[in-house]
Amino acid sequence: MAAIFLFVFLVSGWSAALRDGATAASGGISILTLVLYVVALVLVSEALQMPFAFYQGVTLERRYGLSTQAMAQWWADQGKSAALGMALAIGAALIVWALLRLSPERWWLIASGCFIVLLVVMAQLAPVYLLPLFYTFRPLDRPALVDRLVRLAGRAGTSILGVFEWRMSEKTRKANAALTGIGRTRRILLSDTLLAEHSDEEIEVILAHELSHHVHHDIWKALAIEAVLLTIGLYLADRVLAMASGRFGLVGKDDVAALPLLLLALGAVSILLLPVVNALSRAQERRADLYALEMTGNAAGFMSAMKRLGAQNLAEERPSRLVEILFYSHPPMAARIEAARAWESGRT
Repeated sequence: MAAIFLFVFLVSGWSAALRDGATAASGGISILTLVLYVVALVLVSEALQMPFAFYQGVTLERRYGLSTQAMAQWWADQGKSAALGMALAIGAALIVWALLRLSPERWWLIASGCFIVLLVVMAQLAPVYLLPLFYTFRPLDRPALVDRLVRLAGRAGTSILGVFEWRMSEKTRKANAALTGIGRTRRILLSDTLLAEHSDEEIEVILAHELSHHVHHDIWKALAIEAVLLTIGLYLADRVLAMASGRFGLVGKDDVAALPLLLLALGAVSILLLPVVNALSRAQERRADLYALEMTGNAAGFMSAMKRLGAQNLAEERPSRLVEILFYSHPPMAARIEAARAWESGRT
C-alpha cells in the first residue's frame, strides 16, 4: 500500500506540487520547506494506511479473541507511533538532504554510516525510552524465578540489569519474552501473559533461547545485515535519483520532491532481499533452539513451551514452504518441536 502511494504520488506530479506549496509556505527557506514537505507526506501516508492498520490491529485481533485493548488506548498508541515516526522521518530527511548538498557523489555512503550509528543507539536506548511509551514495566516480583533466570544468564556469560514484568495483558492475550538492550541497558522482559500461562521450567527454556542471540552476537549480526541493506538501498537511490532528475517535476538529486523515489529504492532492496534475510534469521533461530536445549537439557519443557506459545499466539503450525521462505523469520512451530524431539532422541 505504501509503495503504491509513493509511486503514484511521485509520477503524478503531486510530489512536486507539494514541494512548491511547502516552498511558498516557508518563504523559500530550504530547511523549513523540507520539514513542511515531510510532515505533509507522513500525514497523508498515515491517513491512507489507517484503515488497513485498524483492520489488522483491531478488527482481526478482536475477531480471533486476541485483543484486550480499549479503543481509546489503541488510538493513543497510534498517535504516539505516528509522532515518533514523524520525528524520525524529519531527522532522517534532514541528514540525507544535508549530505546530498555537501557531498552529492558520496552522500549515500556517508548517510549509510550515519544511519548505522543511529540503529546501534536505538538498539541500546529502545528498552529504556521507547518501549515504555507503549507498555508498562515493573521489576518481576517472583524471587525464585528471578534467581533462576539470573543464574541462567550468568551461566551463559551474559550480564543483565534486571528481570522485568512486561504488562502486555492490557492490550493482548499473546505472550512474549525478550532479552533487550545492549551493554548496560540489557534486561530480561517477560510478558504477564507468559507468566500467567507458562511454568517456570518453560520460561527458563524460552529465556535460554533468547540468551543464545546475545551469546552468538545475533543482534550485531542483524545490525550488520541492516547496514548492508541500507548501503545497497542508498546506492541504488543515488543512481535512480540521478536518472530521474528532470522528470516528474524533479530538479535535481537534492530536490525534496524526490524523497518518495528514495524511499521506493530502499523498499525495493528490502523486499527483494527479504527471503535471504529471513533464511539467515531462521538459521539463527534454529541455533538458538539448539542452544536452549543444550543449556537446559529440558526438551520436554521446550516442546510444551512451543505448543503453548503457538496456541496462545494462534501461530500457524505448518505453513506452506513458499510462505515460510518468503515471510517467516522463525521456523514454524511444528518444525521447532520436531527438531527438539529429534534432539531428545539423539541423547537417549
